[in-house]
Formats: sequence, C-alpha cells, structure tokens
Amino acid sequence: MPPHRHVCRPLFTALALATAILLSLCPAPAGAELKGDLVIFHAGSLTVPMAQMEAEFERRHPRVDVKREPAGSTKCARKIIELQKPCDIMASADYKVIDKLLLPDHAVGNIRFATNQMVLCHTATSADADEIRADNWMEILARSGVRWGHSDPNLDPCGYRSLMVLQLAEKHYQRSGMYKKLYDSPDRIVRPKSVELISLLQSGNLDYAWEYRSVAVQHDLHYIELPAAINLGDYRHDAAYAEAMVAVTGKKPGTTMELRGKSITYGVTLVKQAPNRDTAVAFLAFMLDPDGGLKILADCGQPPFTPARVADEAMRDALPAELRPLVTVAR
Repeated sequence: MPPHRHVCRPLFTALALATAILLSLCPAPAGAELKGDLVIFHAGSLTVPMAQMEAEFERRHPRVDVKREPAGSTKCARKIIELQKPCDIMASADYKVIDKLLLPDHAVGNIRFATNQMVLCHTATSADADEIRADNWMEILARSGVRWGHSDPNLDPCGYRSLMVLQLAEKHYQRSGMYKKLYDSPDRIVRPKSVELISLLQSGNLDYAWEYRSVAVQHDLHYIELPAAINLGDYRHDAAYAEAMVAVTGKKPGTTMELRGKSITYGVTLVKQAPNRDTAVAFLAFMLDPDGGLKILADCGQPPFTPARVADEAMRDALPAELRPLVTVAR
C-alpha cells in the first residue's frame, strides 16, 4: 500500500468527524420532515372541525401525532398558566380569553379565525317542542319542569354567552324580571362545557340547551334561531351586545372579571413555550389556509374569517414568518 494512504487516512477521519459535528450543530433544513407529538388545547365547540383537521394534517405528515384536549376555553388557558401543562397551540371560542389570560407571557399573538352565533337546541321529544318559537322560548323555559341548561360561565365562553343572550332577550322581548327568574330556576342545569349538554339532550335528560349554531348543525339537532339583536352573531350589533355583562372567575384566584357582550369571535395562538414549535407553526399555516382548515370550518357550518385577522401590524409582525401572509390587520 503506497505510503501516502497512511498519511491521508487520519486526515480523512478528522474531516469526517468535523463534518459530523458541524451537521449536528446546524438546524434542520426548512423542508425537514415534521414529526413528534403536537398538543392542542381547544374549545369543545371546535371538536368536530379539529378532528377533521387532525386527520388531514396527520395524512400529510405521517410522523406527527396530533393530541387534542377539548375543554372550556378558559379552562384550556388555565391549564397553561396555572398547571403549566405542555401545549403547542390553543384555540379559544372567545379570542378575548387569549388576550386576558395568555398574552403577553404565554402566547405569540392572537389570530381571529372564525365566528358563530348562539342558538337554543332541542330534540323532537323535548317538552313543549311542538310550540316553541323564536318569540316565546323564554316563557317555555320558565315553565316548571322544563329542564334546560348551559355550560359553566367560569370555564367556557358558551356559558357566559348563554347568560348574555338571556339578558339581551329580557330587554328585546320586554320581559322584565325574566332573566332572574330563569337564572334562579331549579330546572336550570350547568355543565363544565357546552358539548356535554348534547348527550343529555339526546338521552332525554334535558329539554333545551344553549349551543353554538355550528355545534347544532354538526350534531343534527333541532334549534331555534334568534334575532341578530340578541344572538351575538353580528358585529353590527356590538354596541347593543355590550349592554350585557357577566362576572367570571379572574386570572388570579379569588378575583373576578366583568365580561361585556360582543359578537362571537374565535381566536388561536401559538404557545410561547411550545415543545414542538416547528410542527405547531406548520399546523397553524394549514389551519389558516382558505383551502385547508378554514374550508373544513365552513363545511362544518362555522363561518371562517378569510383571511384570518390580527389586531394590528405589531401583532402580525410578531407571528412566525410562515403565518404572516395568511392574516390581515383588522380591528
């Protein structure tokens, strides 16, 4: 064997070792395959569309395992800030939950991506279902023995929105004292999240339940549509909606927050300490794609904002570069 080969072998070994070290220090290329667990906390009312987004995203990225935890939006936020549970993305049924509880310490931006409206759901066998209408439902709910329910206002935006609708309806229908009568009713049932009321409806243990229209459509429920002046579904009525107020548990134990009525707007955010940040950003890009997640929402009966919205340029600039083209600035 020629002598020069004995000289080159150590040099080759050293170069190979140096190359390996450099590669280990360099970040993965932009097109690297996504993998690992992706943890998403989301509002219970998003369960159906999120399940479809999960299936499609995992089809595109087979090495990713999306792990969703549906719950009331406020409860989702508290799992992040109080329990410090690992989470990559949080999607809330009320974007203000992100504003009030997660920003700026726990979240990167707040992207408004969909709307909804409140409806009163029932089944064909619900008490007095044959006579309930959009102009007499308050009287029917007030009847003795008619069981109706909503989710917990301290845990779920659908809960405080249900109470806001009752307040607005009292004034709209000129039924003085009706809100207190319904609130104090022994037939009023409260559950942690709104989707838990669906099984009670379907089993006949509940006659009426307050839900989002998208949830009613997704679960093939009968429902009463309400006037835009009280259903929290039309931003043009925001001034009137603001006349309703519900006090809920605050950010610190023992405190309360006063929430004013406002048109329903869903928000989503990237958690600052996301364990799988790259995959989370890719999922958000898919979720905000008009031909991806936003189309899934529309197909599930929930109107998306196309494009999604952020409050100002500063919030848009704070987002990962991949997400900026997918949002617009809108108050």
